[in-house]
Order: sequence, then structure tokens, then C-alpha cells
Amino acid sequence: MVNPVSSTQRALAPEISTWPNDEPQLIGSSCGTCGATTFPIQQRCPKCSGGDMSDVLLPRRGTLVAWTTQGFPPGAPYKGPTGKDFVPFGVGLVQLEDVIRVEGRLTENDPAKLQFGQQVELTMIPFTTDEDGTEIVTFAFQPVSN
Repeated sequence: MVNPVSSTQRALAPEISTWPNDEPQLIGSSCGTCGATTFPIQQRCPKCSGGDMSDVLLPRRGTLVAWTTQGFPPGAPYKGPTGKDFVPFGVGLVQLEDVIRVEGRLTENDPAKLQFGQQVELTMIPFTTDEDGTEIVTFAFQPVSN
């Protein structure tokens, strides 16, 4: 969705993905004590409270479990378009293989084009442009073409 990185692009949250890699992955944590996986990275395990956490790359593909359309701008600290510039967007819960469920934006906002069990994959999409003209990108899930 996003062309190769240029000096006029930056990630909204650079610490959560491997972007600008050509096939970016989200970065989570894995607990060495109980095996739980988290996203985003955590210093302590929410399941066992252990501190033996290590970074792990999450799968790029997954299954759409639930979704909705965000028809109004989110509350603070949202920094994207508002008012007449706001475009509704899809939000989905995605099961990344058998590893973890991640909530994120969808590239599709028409509920008629989304279905339970649909295969999706990670991509990066434009989010907004900052005051310096730099395009800010964020992660999203796009339907996989059959």
C-alpha cells in the first residue's frame, strides 16, 4: 500500500514494526516463563507477571475474527484527519496464526466486503501528514487476494 520508504515518510509508532522492510512485521514479546505472547512489546508478562520477556516477530498473515467501521474520529490522542477531512475506516480483530490476536486498522471500510474467517495480511498505509509535510504511515491489515 505504501511505496518504498522515502525521506518524506515515517512510522506513527516505529517501535512496533520492522517497517521500512519490504514485508514489515509487527514486533511483540514472548514470555520465557509461561510462553504468553503480547503486542505491543511488554516488559512484564500480563499472564504470569514474569520479567523474562524477549522480542518476537509476529506473523504477517492472519484471520479476520471481528470487525467494525469507525465512522467518527477517535478521541485523543488521535492526530489524524477530523471534520470533513475524516474518512471512516475499518477496524478489525485479527488472529495471527495460532500466536496472538491483534486489533488494527483495515484497508477496507465497507462491511459488505469483509467476512468472518477472511484471510488478511499486514501492510503499511498513509495515516496523516505532519506540519513538515512528512507522510505518517501506520500498520493495517488488507484482505488477501485469492
